Amino acid sequence: MTAWIEQVKWNSDGLVPVITQEFESKQVLTLAWMNKDALQLTAESGHAVYWSRSRQKLWHKGEQSGHQQIIKSIRMDCDNDAILLEVIQKGGIACHTGRHHCFFNELQEGQWQAVEPVLKDPKDIYS
Repeated sequence: MTAWIEQVKWNSDGLVPVITQEFESKQVLTLAWMNKDALQLTAESGHAVYWSRSRQKLWHKGEQSGHQQIIKSIRMDCDNDAILLEVIQKGGIACHTGRHHCFFNELQEGQWQAVEPVLKDPKDIYS
């Protein structure tokens, strides 16, 4: 590992939260997690690689769906404990639900409401 990666403050599980933002629109696409290997691979490959906490393995964004995230910049916050990726989102879909981004639920009158359309049925994406 290189010195820059050691400057990240990893949590007790060896992870850091990653906010992924669309480069042009500045729309927040998702919040995910990275371990050191994921961050190193992201920097080397130029596309987003995350750590899947549910599957306990590296997750190359778009490996099944084709919806890769091409890296424009990698930034670290002032406390060194969060990463921001600025990306070009391939295919216009970042969320596994088939939506443009993962923050599609909005609190309205005490209930969560989906306020963003499904652009493609997930069955068609992951079949």
